[in-house]
Amino acid sequence: MKTTRENSTALLAAALLLLAVACAQPAGAAGDALLIRGATVFDGTANAPFDADVLVEDGRIAAVGPALEAPAGATVVDASGQALLPGLFDVHTHWTPNGVPATLPEIANAYIAAGVTTVNDFHQAPEAYAPRRAWLADIATPDVRFAARISTPLGHGADWADQATTRWVNSPESARAAVDGVAAYEPDFIKAFTDGWRYSNAADNTSMDEATLTALVQEAHAKGLEVLTHTVTLERGKQAARAGVDVIAHSLQDAPVDQELIDLMREHGTRYAPTLAVYEPVKLAGKPPADPADKAFVQRTRNFANALANVRTLHEAGIPVMLGTDAGMPGTPHGAATVHELELLVQAGLSPADALRAGTSASAAALGLDDRGTIAPGKRADLLLVSGKPWETIGDIHHVERVYVAGRQVAGAGTQLPPGNARTALPAQRIDALVDDFENAAGRTALDTLRTDEADGGNDRSTQVTEVIAREGEGHALSMQAWLSHKEHARAGALFPLSRGAVAPVDLRGYRGLRMDIRGRGGVQVEFRGLADARWASELDVGPQWRTVEIPFSRLEGLPPWRSEGPGPKWSGNDVLQLGVFAGGEPGSKVWFELDNIRFY
Repeated sequence: MKTTRENSTALLAAALLLLAVACAQPAGAAGDALLIRGATVFDGTANAPFDADVLVEDGRIAAVGPALEAPAGATVVDASGQALLPGLFDVHTHWTPNGVPATLPEIANAYIAAGVTTVNDFHQAPEAYAPRRAWLADIATPDVRFAARISTPLGHGADWADQATTRWVNSPESARAAVDGVAAYEPDFIKAFTDGWRYSNAADNTSMDEATLTALVQEAHAKGLEVLTHTVTLERGKQAARAGVDVIAHSLQDAPVDQELIDLMREHGTRYAPTLAVYEPVKLAGKPPADPADKAFVQRTRNFANALANVRTLHEAGIPVMLGTDAGMPGTPHGAATVHELELLVQAGLSPADALRAGTSASAAALGLDDRGTIAPGKRADLLLVSGKPWETIGDIHHVERVYVAGRQVAGAGTQLPPGNARTALPAQRIDALVDDFENAAGRTALDTLRTDEADGGNDRSTQVTEVIAREGEGHALSMQAWLSHKEHARAGALFPLSRGAVAPVDLRGYRGLRMDIRGRGGVQVEFRGLADARWASELDVGPQWRTVEIPFSRLEGLPPWRSEGPGPKWSGNDVLQLGVFAGGEPGSKVWFELDNIRFY
């Protein structure tokens, strides 16, 4: 008989296989020959643009030169009067609902339409890497690379109070252990949140000390992983460079950079990805504040002036500048922000040609991706055709004609995207009734998902301890004890993903409700979370004695979207991602509960 883990894996594999079978090949599939004839080629190097044909075979550039012969059956594209460039990079994004569009295929569509062919996603929990990689493999998308997140216990990036997403470290020993722990998930990079300065607009989070950061970098490099840091102040930038980080992945904004920093970055090979798009005081499609003298707006404007000046200073000093945006954060849209970042780099003082190299060859070199970033034989055929001469007028980069990812056409005339690019979710899976009986010593649920703690986040957050304990005569149970924060609606609890990484939705329509054994103190709430941030909840009456409770799905009430008011969604049961059990109470009070035998009935 198959185990629950095998069943879950098989269900996900079957769903993805069905999706793949349904997908049509995009125009110019990787196995097809492609000849782009008569383009003006900006190859991403110091070479001046030149007229040439580019031949692509098996997803790679086979030849670059004049009057190339098209192989039999090749697709021939007349690119006369158009510019051919390497596909763009965005080395700092968050594939999150904070941006519009919000779902994985919609975000992928936005990037490929803009000519972005390689993207770093700094947002996902390691548990989500495998299912997201499987999903990405069946749609037209940029090459998406995942960064594992490490911060300090109260630091920026750890605001969610969830160590399944961001590991917390505060010593060299804990840093090494965190890198070792996330390495098992095969991340492409490490993102270290090292600086808690909140741009003078909010209270600081804690920052990572230099000894901890140095140990983190050494352990990551020993495992072949580069480290990109969230660093936004001059002194923390110097610490990052001394620690040997590969990329400072934000702008230094509190002061002009100095020669000491330049020397340190040169010595340690540290590069710079300023993410100007996320710091621009009036962002894309944004509006100036009603009061231009607003203190926060004035401070953002001052910080941004420092950010622009520092990019120019570092570039003129020979420090490699890369293209990153922090896209997915508010006001920083996917795809559009990447192209706009090129314009901001020019505003900062780079020439259009230097900005294009920052977004292509310089980003590829900084990430150790020597198979892309330039147009040359043997390179991956990530290519962007535009009208105009963006190396002279950077705004011409908006005039996209065609985009290719590994030789497949993904944007432009004649493109046929797979059906998966129009879907907003994977097919819903059926799952076994048992969610968890806490008999798995590895800390995973009966569904082979990673159970996580879930407390309120922020600088003042509830402190909780969750562990599996012996239950007299009944095997084991989960014990959660918490000291609540002093904020309104403080709570703490446990979260049970119903699919690995809560990526694929599950279909619960074959069940009528949820049953569990529970006892505790404090107001307890059962909450389901679904697609598009949907939430449904029911209150439970618990006491110090064990009792078995049933929560019919018909009793669930839809909750309004996060940070907003209004009616909640209706329960459908076929788009559910996670189950949570939470305890709340008076600010500063202590709460607890114990759970066992969580199953659907």
